[in-house]
This record gives sequence, structure tokens and C-alpha cells, in this order.
Amino acid sequence: MAYSHRTVLLEPAIDALLSPAFGRRSAVPAADAPPPDGIYVDGTFGRGGHSRLLLSRLGPRARLLVFDKDPAAIAEAQALRAADGRVEVVHDGFATLDAQLDRLGIDRVDGVLLDLGVSSPQIDEAERGFSFMRDGPLDMRMDTSRGQTAAQWLAEADQEQIKEVIADYGEERFAFQIAKAIAVRRQSEPLRTTGELAQLVAGAVRTREKGQHPATRTFQAIRIHINEELAQLAHALPAALTRLRAGGRLAVISFHSLEDRMVKQCFAAAAHPGRDRARLPIPERDMPQPYVTLLGRVLADEAEVADNVRARSAVLRVAERTGAPLSPEQAAGFVRLPGRPSAPRRAGRAAR
Repeated sequence: MAYSHRTVLLEPAIDALLSPAFGRRSAVPAADAPPPDGIYVDGTFGRGGHSRLLLSRLGPRARLLVFDKDPAAIAEAQALRAADGRVEVVHDGFATLDAQLDRLGIDRVDGVLLDLGVSSPQIDEAERGFSFMRDGPLDMRMDTSRGQTAAQWLAEADQEQIKEVIADYGEERFAFQIAKAIAVRRQSEPLRTTGELAQLVAGAVRTREKGQHPATRTFQAIRIHINEELAQLAHALPAALTRLRAGGRLAVISFHSLEDRMVKQCFAAAAHPGRDRARLPIPERDMPQPYVTLLGRVLADEAEVADNVRARSAVLRVAERTGAPLSPEQAAGFVRLPGRPSAPRRAGRAAR
């Protein structure tokens, strides 16, 4: 079944960045308020659905920085830039937010949107190697101009590391059996295509949740590892929080539990920095002040899920910066990265 690209949680994400009423029951937005002229960041441009709607609601002097690793997405972003001078394009991941803002001479921004994971066009293009439903080269790189492919990693990583990646990033209970099957297979023939890997995993997984392909978790895990997705998110969250001006908002859309857990824990730690000292005899005036206000969580409604099955696992979380000073070191302390798989053991293999 072919999918056309549909931007997930389109209206809620842009409302999260711009609407004074978002997350506040008592707030009444001004009907005649002029469109804002601030600086905003779309950390995952994709095919530009969020960016285009955001631009339609921003003022003429606003600036929108769009990031993406995918060369196809960057080509789309450059076309938008040619049509709208408010857009600035960065061919890199959102983990470089701090460095790119420094390069552009920007100290603070008014809003940051991160739409995590793989995009629908990447899944639908068999040659990108993300889908177990479409046979193609076993690539899985979001940026096809650099880095190691999934096929190269599976050929070189030892069995223990493959097991840890699949267990940690895919939360796959048959990780050992899958890693062993991969190790045995490559002794005679390397894995080259998504179809070959999907078939191998299906043979190693004894049971699976109803409606889920046996290779779902394995493909997710390898993709996360190849693109260092959780490490990238661990860099981006504190950078975004420290760069937001008071009243600025960070909106994050995640699609699986590891991402969402990181975002949820980060936001909670920033909103309640004194929670671990709540029972100590410390005057309230001496307790650390909240760095963010939590504006809530949004899930796709039934109508959106019916129209776009890929929206069913999407979770949007939103936080608004307070005026409390926040250092990069403090912000980094809010992020808890899931356990990382061990480094490759083969001599001469440098860490990526």
C-alpha cells in the first residue's frame, strides 16, 4: 500500500509554538494580534509541512531556520528559501543547533520544533533502506552523503554489539536470537537488502504482537543506531532550552517510547528542578525556580489516525521557558540517555 506524505500533528504543533491559549484553559487569544516577527527553528524540515504552515502565521520580519540531514529534504528547503526570504537552510542535524545559532549570530529564539524519527518519504523510497515492506539496499542513513550504511555496520559489528543495539534501541526480547542469526548468515553471505534482513529476522522471532511485522523493532533499532538519533536528541534538548527566550516554546513530536521518555523526563526535570530536595528543610525562596512551564501532551485524534496510520504513535509534548537563568551544564543534566551499546571490539575499529 502506497502512502502520500501527510504531516503529522500539523495544526497542534504550530499552535503549540504560537498560540497564547495552547495548554492554558484560561487564556483568551487576542483576535486582532499581529503575526509574530520572532526567530523560529524547524529542526526536522522533512518535506516542509510544518515550516510552511508556520511561515503562513509569522510576520514579514520573522526568521525561520530549517535543519535537515537528508539531501532530498534540503533540496525542498532550498526551493522554499528561493520563494520566501525569511527562510534560512542548514544541511545538518538539529544536534548542531548551538553551533549554527552562533554562526548566524543568534543568541535567543522564540520557538523550536522537533519532529523526530524517519519521515514518510524516506520510508516510501525503497532505495533509502528504511522499510521492511519495500525491498531495497540496506542503507538507513538519513544523510546519504556521509556515514556508515546499515549493511556495512551489520557486516562489521560483533554479535554482542548487534544484540545490545537491537535490545536497547528496539526493546526487542529476541535480540540474542536475531543477532546470532545475523552472525551465522554473514559467515556465508552478507546481508545486502532490506528484504533479506526482514526475512532473516522473521525466522528468528518466535512470536510478535498482533498486527506488527516481526522485523519492526529490529529495523527501528538499527536505524536509531546508524543515525545516532538518541544521542542527537540528547544534544538538542538542552541546547533548545538554553537558547529559548523567556516565553519561548519547545515542541517535540516523538514516535516511539525511547524518544518520548527522554523528552518527558527532560521536561519534568526542567519544570521541577527542586523535586529531589522537596522533603528537606529548605525555605521555598531558596529552592531552584522552574526553568519551564509544562503546556501538555497532544496525541493524534481518531480522524487523523484514520487518515494517516503513521500518526497513531505520535506524541507531541510542549514546554515554555520561564525567565529563570539556565546554563548549558544545568540543561544537560535534565537529559537521561538510554544505555548505549558497547563499542565494537574489533581491533582497528574507531568509534563513530
